[in-house]
Order: sequence, then structure tokens, then C-alpha cells
Amino acid sequence: MTGVREWIATAREERWGMLTDLVFAILWVTAVDIVFRVLEGPDWAYYMFMLAGVVAYFGLLWSYDLATDGSQ
Repeated sequence: MTGVREWIATAREERWGMLTDLVFAILWVTAVDIVFRVLEGPDWAYYMFMLAGVVAYFGLLWSYDLATDGSQ
């Protein structure tokens, strides 16, 4: 139970980070879905673009960390 309490405490501290994660995920999935509905692309490409969202997310975090560390 201590692990759950620690996770909840950390979640409260990182509220904006979690909100950013959620917004990025919703926007990525929505954009990919709309593009593939319009273009009627193949299923394998759809899933590859969904997987690319994971890479894009970590790239976004990495570039944000670089940008904030360099400005101090």
C-alpha cells in the first residue's frame, strides 16, 4: 500500500506533466486517425504511425529538457 501512496503523492506533484502527456496522446491519436480516415491508408501504416507517436513523445520530452536546461 505504501507504493500506491507514494505514486499518488508523486502524481499530485507532477499534475501538469501528466496533463501534458494526456493532451499529447489525445492529439496524436486524433491526428493520425483523421489523416488515415481521409487518405484511407493501409492498416500497417496506421499502426506504424501510432507507434511513431511513442518516439515523437520521447523526442518532445528530450528536446524540452534540452531547451530548459540550456536557458538557465
